[in-house]
Amino acid sequence: MKGLILSGGHGTRLRPITYSQQKQLIPVANKPILFYAIEDVIEAGVRDIGIIVGPTKEQVIEMVNNANFNAKISFIEQEAPLGIAHAVKISEDFIGNAPFIVYLGDNILKGGITRHVERFKEGDADASILLTPHENPSLFGCAELKEDGSVKRLIEKPKKPPSNLVLVGVYFFREAIFEAIKNIKPSWRNELEITDAIQYLIDNNFKVGSEIVRGWWKDTGKPEDIIEVNQLILDELEPYNKGIMEGSVIKGKVAIGKNTVIKESMIKGPVIVGKNCKIGPNTYIGPYASIGDNCEIVNGEIESSIIMDGTKINCNKKIVDSLIGKEAKILERNQLPKGHRFVIGDHSEIEI
Repeated sequence: MKGLILSGGHGTRLRPITYSQQKQLIPVANKPILFYAIEDVIEAGVRDIGIIVGPTKEQVIEMVNNANFNAKISFIEQEAPLGIAHAVKISEDFIGNAPFIVYLGDNILKGGITRHVERFKEGDADASILLTPHENPSLFGCAELKEDGSVKRLIEKPKKPPSNLVLVGVYFFREAIFEAIKNIKPSWRNELEITDAIQYLIDNNFKVGSEIVRGWWKDTGKPEDIIEVNQLILDELEPYNKGIMEGSVIKGKVAIGKNTVIKESMIKGPVIVGKNCKIGPNTYIGPYASIGDNCEIVNGEIESSIIMDGTKINCNKKIVDSLIGKEAKILERNQLPKGHRFVIGDHSEIEI
């Protein structure tokens, strides 16, 4: 079995962060979102993985290669974000006639996919989808099932959903999907939709199965989604302390990286702090904060936020529910006249 993980697209809903980095590389609990997908696929026993890359392919290739995953990983360039089915189509030479997984690299699924992979391999379905109940199914692809659990039809963002079951960004296919993709046309978005390809299989009497996922699933398409996933993962944090404490208080589950100094401050978990950081004095961090490597944080509070590598914060303010990019600076102005000074990129959002 092979794996196909999508790590392309422009990530427009995550700008300005995604002007400078691929959205699937944004860290959650100090690990790129993409790595959770790769680890799930490897854990399920797949050792031959293709990754679809797009506009910032060099970043993805470098980070994945440096991680030394226990798998053979190939990179497949998609010239433009033309849809999930298009990504599958251009990967036909890589896939061959093997059964395969398609995993959207900006999705995180609690509990992994091992049991779903085993069930698909043992069965005879030409395709299988994962579903989860959602309070607002009109925002997603929605499924209507037959009594035996097979799929009757898929509807993209329906005004009147036939059920509360929405598609999770993990799919299982056999080679019939390539025939389906060759027989569909681009949608109004000028994309080849995977839901249209699966519907083709249904309409032409191929077998399409489904499974309900256990635990939570998140599509990390927006900043608030990433903050929420960060909280969910930190809830399961395994604490450790490789840093140096100087007159500081640690409460709850906290993970501290090598050569990080916590001085005259308090950290209340769950919190993860990377390596080579300087925290304090007069600093309070947590709960639900992820601090990247090489950060300096002094005189302030940070809660329920993701602070990426190399950021410096010294503002004597409380920062909450925030996503702060690499090597940013948030500093207090101590000279008169008092005021707020900003240097921010397109599509930024600030509340003061």
